[in-house]
Amino acid sequence: MAPVKDTAVLAELKQLAASAHMDIGFGAQPGLLINKLNLADLNEDGRRKAVANVKNSIDQAYLVGARILALLDGPNSYPGPEKASAAKDQIVKSLGELCQYAQEKATDYTLWISVENFDRDIEKNSLLGPTAEAAEVVARVKQSHENIGLTVDLSHLPLLHETPMQALSAAASNLIHIHVGNAIMEKGREGYGDQHPGFGVPGSENDVPDLVAYLKALFAIGYFSKKVPTPMPVVTFECKPLSFETPEIVIANLKRAWLEAWAKLEV
Repeated sequence: MAPVKDTAVLAELKQLAASAHMDIGFGAQPGLLINKLNLADLNEDGRRKAVANVKNSIDQAYLVGARILALLDGPNSYPGPEKASAAKDQIVKSLGELCQYAQEKATDYTLWISVENFDRDIEKNSLLGPTAEAAEVVARVKQSHENIGLTVDLSHLPLLHETPMQALSAAASNLIHIHVGNAIMEKGREGYGDQHPGFGVPGSENDVPDLVAYLKALFAIGYFSKKVPTPMPVVTFECKPLSFETPEIVIANLKRAWLEAWAKLEV
């Protein structure tokens, strides 16, 4: 779930999840994207505003019992090659502060921060960015704060010009969350960029064979058997309908693609 304005509903959401035998994950990305905040901001005031926004998400995550909070650095966070190193220092500082805050707010468990990397040159223009670079940043933070890991999204891999095995091998030691989805890289087509269409739509990058490759890579790196902060390794489906589709059609698309890919696995 994402941050809410009316925090009074959080107790109700927590109870609904418990009644449904579900675990809640929290996403801080909307707050950063909507408010155009950047955890890697070279301007210290801007960086502090981004950190404050995510701290609010951490507070809400604890109120609903979430064990993991995913985030990104921020939209247009890549400042160019000349300033990239300084920006990485800034996000290491931000992530360290957020991990520390999550530890200070811990109850009977500690919330983990999961860094999701996005495209650098198509839509989000993120510092993180290439999976190997995101993994390096997380490893730096991990030296002083245990409660941090990586989220890898299948839909972002074409936008990053990476294969599933390239990305997941780079992320393996710190991978704690995965997303499944699709992307369109054909300019001018509806859904272009990081817009998460269903699998196999015309002009898109991912279909069942790509999902099979992703799953094989996940098994190869041991994701489904590793210890993670959630009760079990999490797979999140991230998708939305195009203008001529309904949510129900897209959900059916995801289910069919997943079942077909799983049936074709040979691991």
